[in-house]
Amino acid sequence: MASLLSSFILPVAAGAVALVLLLGLVNMMRGGSPNTSQKLMRLRVLLQFVAIVIAMLAVWAMGR
Repeated sequence: MASLLSSFILPVAAGAVALVLLLGLVNMMRGGSPNTSQKLMRLRVLLQFVAIVIAMLAVWAMGR
């Protein structure tokens, strides 16, 4: 279980965070809608929370 979390699921979650961050930055640099940037940054915060929870689950599972 820990192997699956740390080798597959955690990198996917971190990649999702990075992708949403880049999309938000590109939108802001192009002068896009502030509402879209706000939604993307809120999504980024949510995905960061999920990634942290997954990382903590992986650490917990490795200790068992």
